Amino acid sequence: MRSVSQPPWDASEPEPENKIAFDLRREIFDWLELFGHHWAGQQDEVAFLGRLFDLDTLPSTDYRYQTAARDIQQHRVFNPEDWPDEWVFTDPRFQLRSGPDGRFLDFLAATLSPRTQRTREAVEQMLKTYNNALRPCGFELYVKGNAVGGAPIYGWRTVGGHHVPTASRLAGPDYGDRAVLQQHLQRIGRDINSDPAAAIDSSKNLIESLCKVILESLSVGYTDRDDLPALFRRTCDELGITSESVPGSGRGSDAVRMMLRTLSTTVQAVGEARNAIGDGHGSLTASPAEPRHARLAFNATVAVCEFIADTWAQSRT
Repeated sequence: MRSVSQPPWDASEPEPENKIAFDLRREIFDWLELFGHHWAGQQDEVAFLGRLFDLDTLPSTDYRYQTAARDIQQHRVFNPEDWPDEWVFTDPRFQLRSGPDGRFLDFLAATLSPRTQRTREAVEQMLKTYNNALRPCGFELYVKGNAVGGAPIYGWRTVGGHHVPTASRLAGPDYGDRAVLQQHLQRIGRDINSDPAAAIDSSKNLIESLCKVILESLSVGYTDRDDLPALFRRTCDELGITSESVPGSGRGSDAVRMMLRTLSTTVQAVGEARNAIGDGHGSLTASPAEPRHARLAFNATVAVCEFIADTWAQSRT
């Protein structure tokens, strides 16, 4: 029988340099408990943890059993009151409190699986809360692919010093019924580093789709012949966005007016970048677009889209 005191990892190895502090990890677990989101969801805990750890090689804390699998089954499946719901966070076998960031992030990603959570609403709330907490540390959870049947598969990645597509307010619940916006944001997040030309194309499409969403909500017509600048001008006209629409006066208002006058120029530049180095047109040569160009295009797109979306939202209140 394996000694209970023997850790399943090499205790002589130096502690990893983590970006996700113990206190933040504790807060995430506290939030799950407070809002009634059990980390294993509808799965029993042996099945959930078995996807992440080899429970048959980890030791038992109960002298009657030899493996973690049997130990957890006894004390959480057969007798769930033996251990508190958050027991896994403090169990040294899994190193969720102070182990590598990747292990903690893998655990959080697993809590979002459709096999774990019953409702889309729960997953969306958990994902938003996780990412709000993790992004200052340089990480985010995201949909990295789809299983057979289309179920999302969640993973994690590092994020840098630029807007994160899935962090945009356009990805929030107020726009939850606008699936096309979500689709563009997901594509940009997927491609911004690996396929910058495609990300630039999706940035242009995001502005165009948002303009159409707003115009349709206002029962304002447009045609398939309307290009991006035309759609944007019509949207601004309907929302009353002009350089003269700033209340008050003085240097502050003058600065805002100057920024408003650049909106159309920014939109036109994003459209031209898509035509020049995006992937929207067949070309005889590979696009010279680099990730920094894609980030520039997306950052500009965020500034435009969130402003017109905020103005649209204000007009409806």
